[in-house]
Amino acid sequence: MFYIGFILSGWQDSNLRPPRPKRGAITGLRYTPKIEMQIYSFLFEYKHFLFCKFISNINTMRPNKYCAIFFIFILNLSCNENKTSTAAITVSSTNSYTHEIVVDKLNIPWGFVFLPDESMLITEKQGNLIHFKNGQRTLIEGLPEIEVLGQGGLLDIELHPDYKTNGWIYISYASPEGDGPGANTAIMRFKLDGKQMTDKKVLYKATPNSRRGQHFGSRLEFDNDGFLYFTIGDRGNRDINPQNIERDGGKVYRIHDDGRIPTDNPFVRDRNAKKAIFCYGNRNIQGMAKHPETGAIWTHEHGPRGGDEINIVEAGKNYGWPKISYGINYSGTTFTENTALPGMEQPLHYWDPSIAPSGMAFVTSNIYPEWKGNLMVGVLKFQYLNRCVIKNNKVVSEEKLIEGLGRVRSVKQGPDGYIYVGVENVGIVKIIPKK
Repeated sequence: MFYIGFILSGWQDSNLRPPRPKRGAITGLRYTPKIEMQIYSFLFEYKHFLFCKFISNINTMRPNKYCAIFFIFILNLSCNENKTSTAAITVSSTNSYTHEIVVDKLNIPWGFVFLPDESMLITEKQGNLIHFKNGQRTLIEGLPEIEVLGQGGLLDIELHPDYKTNGWIYISYASPEGDGPGANTAIMRFKLDGKQMTDKKVLYKATPNSRRGQHFGSRLEFDNDGFLYFTIGDRGNRDINPQNIERDGGKVYRIHDDGRIPTDNPFVRDRNAKKAIFCYGNRNIQGMAKHPETGAIWTHEHGPRGGDEINIVEAGKNYGWPKISYGINYSGTTFTENTALPGMEQPLHYWDPSIAPSGMAFVTSNIYPEWKGNLMVGVLKFQYLNRCVIKNNKVVSEEKLIEGLGRVRSVKQGPDGYIYVGVENVGIVKIIPKK
């Protein structure tokens, strides 16, 4: 039982693969969600065995103090297991759809977009930008220097809303440019001439560089007014960056499509603030999408151990990290006692335990009539696509799709109306309804 507790405490990384076992953990195991479920099943059965044993001892008037201690311990563990964020019900389904791999042999397909000819541009974290057309792959040349550092590398990609006219493409990536060792998140726009990048311009580069490998963000999204939103994680500097508007990291940013700062950004009149900041107090946002009806920008972000969140971003708002959180440290200790404070926003939804969300998209296609209006969220930790049913800006139920196929990194609705999913070590997968 002691060893099992250590294993459970070690499986909490909200973004990367499972961390190295803590001292005292059983080694030699490939720790997977399946193993986790087996452990919980064992604890469930063992809890009932102890309960029966305890009752038996009481009936024979020979109470066993060790049995009682273990019974209380397991009962407490059971209560903790049942901790939940909302009344949303999660179910698994494989009856209504099938899937097809349309681009195979991809390592970490961090982001992808569809060009007007329905070919694809795919970013791979290790620094490759792939043009995929008619079953053929072409590597794009002329990329900027990309630092593959922990969670950093080549990240998201997005097309300008008027791409057919102007040809602008946008990427986020870990850049070593600037002072100091390491890297930080940068945003670049460029055009394509065949397989060559042209007209490259860095629109934003976060400072300072850091050797830390965590929390680069980063997603890109345009709103209905043509502003570009992008996210940068707290870069592992939890207690300094997110709550300080004079520093980069732990923020959502808003700029014009050419990098200019909008005059109505919330902190443009603050002398020392980073003028591109739109809102702050975020940990590591790796999902962002425009609501198809309201035009609002929705995000999700990684919590620590528990407390992954969905939010709707608003100008100047403070989303609380790390002053408030529904999560705890990976070690099991607390870093805040507060889940709410004045002047800080509550999440629209949160997950506990963490699911490690990455990528998100709204369903608007008639191909999935029962899913229309739902929010799709990629799940890294438990390896599925999460269908969130939204009512009145609340997640009322959730469904697991393509469960066990792999870590879901990115998701888009294609121009043909189908949902496409980037799955690590698999490729780009198309979700096809059964007729």
